[in-house]
Parts: sequence; C-alpha cells; structure tokens
Amino acid sequence: MPKDTEIKDRKLDHIKINLEKDVRSALTSGLEKYHFVHEALPELDLDRIDASISLFGKKLSAPILISSMTGGSEDAKTINFRLAEAAQEVGAAMGVGSQRVAIEHPEQAATFQVRSVAPDILLFANLGAVQLNYGYGIDECRKAVEMIEADALILHLNPVQEAVQKGGDTNFAGLGKKIEEICRKMEVPVIAKEVGWGISERTARLLADCGVSAIDVAGAGGTSWSQVEMHRAPDEFTHELAAAFVGWGIPTAEAILNVKKALPDMTIFASGGLKDGLDIAKCIALGARLGGMAGNFLKAAAVSAEKAVEVMKLTKKQIEVTMFACGVERLEGLEGKMEER
Repeated sequence: MPKDTEIKDRKLDHIKINLEKDVRSALTSGLEKYHFVHEALPELDLDRIDASISLFGKKLSAPILISSMTGGSEDAKTINFRLAEAAQEVGAAMGVGSQRVAIEHPEQAATFQVRSVAPDILLFANLGAVQLNYGYGIDECRKAVEMIEADALILHLNPVQEAVQKGGDTNFAGLGKKIEEICRKMEVPVIAKEVGWGISERTARLLADCGVSAIDVAGAGGTSWSQVEMHRAPDEFTHELAAAFVGWGIPTAEAILNVKKALPDMTIFASGGLKDGLDIAKCIALGARLGGMAGNFLKAAAVSAEKAVEVMKLTKKQIEVTMFACGVERLEGLEGKMEER
C-alpha cells in the first residue's frame, strides 16, 4: 500500500506536468492522413444538423468525451467540477481519473463526486485494471461506480506507464480472467481503455472475450505517459528508461481500424492526439462512437468552467460544420465520406 501522500502527490505531479511540459508522443495520431470529401452544394440547413447520439441510456448532444484525467487533490477537484459543469451544459460525456486514491483514502472521494453539478451527464468511473492483480476485486469496482453514481466503469490498461516508473505495478499476468469476472458481475457496462499506446487486433479480441461493452483505443499521437513519467523520474536510470518510449504505440487511426476489423460490432471510443471537432468527426467516420480529448479541456478547465464550456461548444460546432460540408445530416452519414491521401 502506498504511503498516504504518495498517490496524491503523483496526481498533482500529473496535472502540473501535463500543463507545463511537452509530453507529446513522437508519433502522430494518423488522423492527418484522412480528409473528408467536400460538398460545395450540401443541400442542408446547418441549423438542422444533428450530431447527437444515445449511449448507455444517456443522450449526448455530440459525440464528445472528456477523457479521464484527474482526481485526488483539491486542485484536481476544482478541475473535475469545472469539467463536469461544462459537460452538463454542453451535453458531453466525462470520465474521471483513476479512483484508486479515493478507494484507499476515502477522504479524497469528494474530489471525484461531480454529480451535484452534472446530474444528467454520461459519467464513467475509472480504476486501473492491473489493480485486480494487487488485491482489488468486484467490491472496489462497485465502490468506484457508487462513489460517483457512474453510468459505466472504465478499467484502464497502462503497461508501459507502470513499467517505466519507479515501483510501478507491473504484474499483468492472468489479468484477462479477472477482467472477465468483473464484466460478468458488474451491474453497469465495463469499458476497457488504453491510456495512450493504442489497441491491437489481438488485444481487442481478448477484451471482447472478457465481455467488455466498449473499447477506448486511446492511441499514440497525443500525451505520452512515458514522457510524463520521465519528468517525474527520481533518478537518471528511470529517466532514460522512460525517455526511450516516446515513439512507442499504435497511432489512434490505426487502432480504431484494428478494433473495427477484429470486432465489427464493438462500441469504440477514440482518443489519443485528437485536437478538435474535425478530428472527432474523422474518428466517427473510421468507426468510433465517441471522440475523447483531455489536454484541450484540461487547459480550459484550469482557467474556468466558462472557458471549458467555450472550448466544448467550439468542438461541437466543428463537428457540425464538418457534417454540413460533407452533406450529411446525422453522424452515421460520415462513414464513407472520407478518403486517405
């Protein structure tokens, strides 16, 4: 068990490093290779474009996910509440950061409990899947969901991040069976999520066999958590170990196609290097249902809830204009409207 302050300090480090340092992957998301076919005569009214979707019993105004980021400190609480207020106003989905800190230190639960400001949003609880090999089980998973009144549970997969940090949790052996047990016993859908290195066809099939309801491919091209850990490294050895993996991973576009090929009917979320609503639209065209961003929203929420609302509204409008210029009135129409150049 970590010392009382260890996980909390790590969370503060993560926010500070993401806001202040260059932690980008050396890879791109791969989305820049794709371009929509422009229709100069769309025969549509922009005001009637409908970017809404229904997912897990909730309606979203657009396929926007505030990707899991933070929690476990007062600064993180401020950011989470601002993000949740913005999600409520705009009609976006939101994931909270790993709740392990609040499971082990219940006084930190309040930093995640955003339902008071976001009663209607699609909200995802979050725990590291590897913790199932370190004493966690169905009770902790249920506790994470109940703590924030979540609609689904994310189990995140971060083998590289754990492997390049000092004292990381690196026993991923036999984890599939434990994920399968959680999927079987949980009362809400379980989402498997990478944290920035993508999903292969093999992993997608393994996760489907476990019974997950959705996969967030979280591909390479955005924040590299090995770079984040490099900035946290306590010594030169750990610094150099983490630094070597700046170009590791499967780019987001490729990861979406991997899952789509392996599992044509799987619900896919896409994150990793998405910059704006146009990138989200590209992910939808490739086969995803939701597009997740973290950095843009984190930087906005660090300023104010109003700034976060502004960035989310802009993202939604970018998706709508993309649809309009492609001549499609609903999101599903984007499929087939894109070409690789």
